[in-house]
Amino acid sequence: MNNAETVKNVVKLGRIMTIALSIALPATTPLAASAADLELLKPNTLVVTVQPYMPYTAMKDGKLVGLDSDILAAVADKLGLKMEVNVTDFPGMLASVQNQRADITIGGIAWSEARQKVGLFTDPPYYSPPAMAVASSEHFADVESLEGKNLGTVTGYVWAKSIAQVPKASPHTFPNAESVFQDLASGRLDVGFLDPLLITYQQQQRPDMKVRIEYMKPPTKEQVASHPDYQYFQAYMTGFYLPKQSPKLAKAVSDQIDAMYKDGSLSKLITKWGGDPKQFLVPSPEMAAQRRGVDRPADWSPPSIEK
Repeated sequence: MNNAETVKNVVKLGRIMTIALSIALPATTPLAASAADLELLKPNTLVVTVQPYMPYTAMKDGKLVGLDSDILAAVADKLGLKMEVNVTDFPGMLASVQNQRADITIGGIAWSEARQKVGLFTDPPYYSPPAMAVASSEHFADVESLEGKNLGTVTGYVWAKSIAQVPKASPHTFPNAESVFQDLASGRLDVGFLDPLLITYQQQQRPDMKVRIEYMKPPTKEQVASHPDYQYFQAYMTGFYLPKQSPKLAKAVSDQIDAMYKDGSLSKLITKWGGDPKQFLVPSPEMAAQRRGVDRPADWSPPSIEK
């Protein structure tokens, strides 16, 4: 082989290697490479706000723990981002995103039309079945059984609107879930509306309170038509919540959530924190219509572990 041929072959080999690298690199590092293009407040850092709300979110020994925390940690890892966490209360979480003081907030946040108007929701990391915390021996099978009762939830939760529409009921809102449990245990409340895993977690942590979980039959379409905020007595979509100014970040997080439905990692995390994947990772039939043409395309389908 002469020098001309050698040079020619080296150049040819270099071109082949360049093509091979250009094909290989997107498959191995696409997300980390695009992290700077995700409308972040700080370079390569996801600024997160949470409230202490186990088993969904909390800080323990300087580490973010809980179901939502585990999901977000997996997403951040895939995006090549580190996390900076600030702790506040529920209204403060929402405000931090709406005023663009945080990149994202997490922790059982229900999707609603009002919230999506001033922020962005990801695809649902899971769905929340309708659950009630009860401390008495009385059973509450449907909305009618709530009439005339003392009902409670946390300030800012979607159930605050629902319980206010129950005829003859006395609605109460509290600054945190612990206050709801205290009033249930003392008999000042008949029913507390909280996220299901939180009620199960409280049963495990404070059996002395004798709080138990009940699932209510969802209201009918006719009942919701007469009392629109009864929709929150149905299973609802949760979401991670971001500023309106962060559509690329919202899409990147949604893409990772959707992938976690498919690869089974979400099912493992739901099971880890005491939930049934079939209850938490399968949407109700009406959920697609709630977001289509609102904050999702007309052909959008909620992610599901079922084909």
